[in-house]
Amino acid sequence: MPQSAAGSTLPTVSTHIYPRGALDVLSREEVARLRDASGAGLHDLLRRCALAVLTSGSANDDPRAAQELYPHFDIEVKQQDRGVRLELRNAPAMAFVDGQIIRGVAELLFAVVRDLAFSAIDPDSASEPDTTGGITDAVFRLLRNARVLFPTDPNLVVCWGGHSIGQEEYKYTKQVGYELGLRGLDICTGCGPGAMKGPMKGATIAHAKQRRRRTRYIGITEPGIIAAESPNPIVNHLVVMPDIEKRLEAFVRMGHGIIVFPGGVGTAEEILYLLGILLREENAHLRFPLILTGPTGAAPYFEQIDRFIRLTLGDAAAERYEVIVADPPRVASRMRAGIQQVREQRIAQKDSFFFNWALQVPLEFQQPFAPTHERMAALDLHHGRKSHELAADLRRAFSGIVAGNVKESAMQQIEARGPFEINGDPDIMRALDALLCAFVAQRRMKISGDYRPCYRVVA
Repeated sequence: MPQSAAGSTLPTVSTHIYPRGALDVLSREEVARLRDASGAGLHDLLRRCALAVLTSGSANDDPRAAQELYPHFDIEVKQQDRGVRLELRNAPAMAFVDGQIIRGVAELLFAVVRDLAFSAIDPDSASEPDTTGGITDAVFRLLRNARVLFPTDPNLVVCWGGHSIGQEEYKYTKQVGYELGLRGLDICTGCGPGAMKGPMKGATIAHAKQRRRRTRYIGITEPGIIAAESPNPIVNHLVVMPDIEKRLEAFVRMGHGIIVFPGGVGTAEEILYLLGILLREENAHLRFPLILTGPTGAAPYFEQIDRFIRLTLGDAAAERYEVIVADPPRVASRMRAGIQQVREQRIAQKDSFFFNWALQVPLEFQQPFAPTHERMAALDLHHGRKSHELAADLRRAFSGIVAGNVKESAMQQIEARGPFEINGDPDIMRALDALLCAFVAQRRMKISGDYRPCYRVVA
């Protein structure tokens, strides 16, 4: 039976739970390897990610906050002939009702264990692939292992946007999600709060009205992000990818269209990633609806994003997306029509509906970028490069700022050595600085508290 931990500043519960889903049918050897992995190098990572799941719904984006609130929390994978059992000690009581863990929280918790330990129980994942095809295959195996690849008609809309947005923008994301749900479309987001939660919440009501019982609210994250942005409780399929690059590739391989809501540096990173891929000649013919949308008050935000894209990547990049302001029904209708075109093209090309094999993702968009002061300073942000190459380095610049904002390892570097420095052509640096300053002024960098920049733009 669950027991409250003595001496805790917040109510806690100690108990054990059994898995449902991907971890309930394992051999003894697989269970042993899973337990060894979770008990050794993966333990601290597993603990931090599990704590994020158990505090789902908390309004904080500091990866160290939950650890400070629940310093005695621990998790252990136990081996049994019937499979595995999770031992939870001093777990946040908010994840329980009358001593029983909330079912959705339990499912997300086992998804974390499943994905973090996948490399330990999958012989094919013993070494990191270093080829484009090998990395794409690794992404496919991770998604298949998470049981999110369904051979159904294309209907999955990826929604990108900020975790730190105002009420007007949040309500708008719900309205768009509602219109998407009425048209039978499922939702995939980064799984966190804000613009990642709103579309799912709106679609939930619409799906209920349409009596759709098999609905998908897929959240795709990675270890450094989930520890800072707890998954929202509507997510019913959680996938934890090993790094941000595989996470981004999972979005574009699974999704049949993408909607971008207002956001901060993470959203800018996602936009640049997708445009950098779509601008390559081998992808020019592919149907991939991309809509940027928000309420009336967000119009200046998208005008600034559009100007930055045209300055850095050219007008050809702007032709790959459509901006729609304050019109949720039109957004949903345009997306539904775009996905129908995707369906027709996939049939003609004999490509699968559930994983976009035809999309060519170059190696520079797949290789993990771990930001350091040296790597951030070495980014080549100058005119004269091919647009997709410049997009790749711009994406890395924004990725480094995301890490400096929410990932503990980058935050520690900045505390020790000061902000990351970013340099390049003067006009690009002026546009970048203006964009980042706008994000700060609009409080898009951080959910709570004052924001201290983790970067310095050098013209």
